Amino acid sequence: MTILERFSQKGRVALVTGGGRGLGFEIAKALAEAGAHVVVTGRTAATLDRAVERIAAAGGSAAAAAFDIADRTAQRAVLAGIEQAHGRLDVLVNNVGARDRRPLSEMDDAAIDELIRTDLSAAASLSRDAAALMKRNGHGRLIAITSIGGHVAMPNDGIYPAAKHGLTGLMRSMAVEYAPHGITSNAIAPGWFATETNAALAADEGLMPFVRQRIPVQRWARADEIAGAALFLASDAASFVNGHVLVVDGGMTVRM
Repeated sequence: MTILERFSQKGRVALVTGGGRGLGFEIAKALAEAGAHVVVTGRTAATLDRAVERIAAAGGSAAAAAFDIADRTAQRAVLAGIEQAHGRLDVLVNNVGARDRRPLSEMDDAAIDELIRTDLSAAASLSRDAAALMKRNGHGRLIAITSIGGHVAMPNDGIYPAAKHGLTGLMRSMAVEYAPHGITSNAIAPGWFATETNAALAADEGLMPFVRQRIPVQRWARADEIAGAALFLASDAASFVNGHVLVVDGGMTVRM
């Protein structure tokens, strides 16, 4: 097998949460282009249907499953549907993330609990149940999209990085627990990516002096620049990469 063949996802089934747009879509598209059948999830059916159409137009295979990631019953139903239709799950990408940019002093208990449930607890239960399905075939790739916010801090953004740091710990723990079953667990920590959710910030010329000074490559990342990292960790080329956090931030977190 050549090195390029080791990146192939042919015959594999992948589940990408938040796969209807942004980084999740680019990851789903890359996995499909590499040969996987990809199930994209999110809360808005119309957004997911458009994503599936775009993947199909590029020659890939995809399906949509609309549900709230924090709904444990819906999580189990989606996994059961994948098992019934395909008999396997090879790749799980936990990409969904919510954010509430307020000082911690202004957040009540309900707001804190909601963010933790969406950004951490939901990923933990889905990863656990996906791993149980992967174990039956002795192979799997668990990938979590965390954030450089789990490594560095900004004001008025306390719970999101706390959840992402927790998700990093979860993946490292799962790396130890599930590796004997042929399952690797890794994370990707993106930096400043120009996606739909932060389009206004990315277009703000007043912010560019800070971007050029703080990010060594002196620009925002394109959404598709996350795809290679995800495909690598999902592939056989990364078969000995386990418990790792792959930072994709243009060097932002290493600059003094």
